[in-house]
Amino acid sequence: MFSDDAECLKEEPALALLMGLEIVVLLVDVPILRQLVTTPWSDLYSGLEKRTMRSIRPEQDSRLKVNFDIDAEAELLDWMDTQQRNSSETTSFWSCLQDSGDGEKGLLLAMKWASPGAWEAWEGRAYMYLDVALSKTIAGEEELYGGDTWDGVCQALWNIPEQEYAERVCLDWMERRKELGETMDEKEDPRIVPTFEAHDRAAKALVHTMKRWNSEDSLVAIIGRDHLEARKWGTFSWNLSTVLANELPDETTASG
Repeated sequence: MFSDDAECLKEEPALALLMGLEIVVLLVDVPILRQLVTTPWSDLYSGLEKRTMRSIRPEQDSRLKVNFDIDAEAELLDWMDTQQRNSSETTSFWSCLQDSGDGEKGLLLAMKWASPGAWEAWEGRAYMYLDVALSKTIAGEEELYGGDTWDGVCQALWNIPEQEYAERVCLDWMERRKELGETMDEKEDPRIVPTFEAHDRAAKALVHTMKRWNSEDSLVAIIGRDHLEARKWGTFSWNLSTVLANELPDETTASG
């Protein structure tokens, strides 16, 4: 699904930070998404434009990266404007997605609208978070983004206290620095404290995300990356191209 550049990023975490590549775990409320895509095109367009659809949108999770109502509406409306369809068309939004040449992009924007939030992290850091969660070394990009991997992370973290996992991550990070001969003296490197705090926040937010995914039957996690083609988002039956070719799955595991 992804290129072989992951090995370079895994071996060169600084490169990942420089490039700003971020993995995204997008939580999507499936019943709300289903309601949105079965809405007639004209009703959806009007509802987004007049902001009346907000009443059914998931409550945004303050602990995650959220897409504000006005932004989610504008992005989806902008995509709809590119489809050259009459705003009074009564065909379902789902049928229009399936007929579109870039329906995956429209579906991804619909998923973002139907999302309570997403966990995001630089790829170089995500390797470490998953290594710690699974007590193994993530071999490369294919495994990092794999559905089986994320189902494993969900199972590993759903019953662990956030603080405990965050401490494991931060200890692992410090050990890696020592192995590289890097200082842990904040006087010598002023980035140590903010980096430690960033790892702590990200680790706790990851546990929070996995607990929500595990405990809320309505949620599925769509795995993707910034600037990645929409058709490559999601895994197995939840890959966006696969979804459009079939229908919204009932299964909410990443490997379903």
